Amino acid sequence: MSDVQQRIDQLVKNNEVLLFMKGSASFPMCGFSGRAVQVLKACGVDPDKLATVNVLEDDEIRQGIKDYSSWPTIPQLYVRGEFIGGSDIMMEMYQSGELQQVLGASAGKAAGSQG
Repeated sequence: MSDVQQRIDQLVKNNEVLLFMKGSASFPMCGFSGRAVQVLKACGVDPDKLATVNVLEDDEIRQGIKDYSSWPTIPQLYVRGEFIGGSDIMMEMYQSGELQQVLGASAGKAAGSQG
């Protein structure tokens, strides 16, 4: 694994909710990244607690994340080390309620139990 792949791997594994994006949560630099942040906010993720990586600040990460995930576009969302998808997939998952379920454990909400 290359140095950049190891750096990405550590970021993914050490952050419960991580968004690789253009810009930051408070100042997105493209519409897709802005939409991704808005979807996460709508799911109850605190933007101040959202870990983000601005790919515009690091060309190695900008290309490396595409190789890491085998996904050609940015933004990219990871939850508990698992690649979720880009803004279109996030939007579809949000509309179906699936993204809220994936993020539920990360947002500090206890999962309901059957019994």
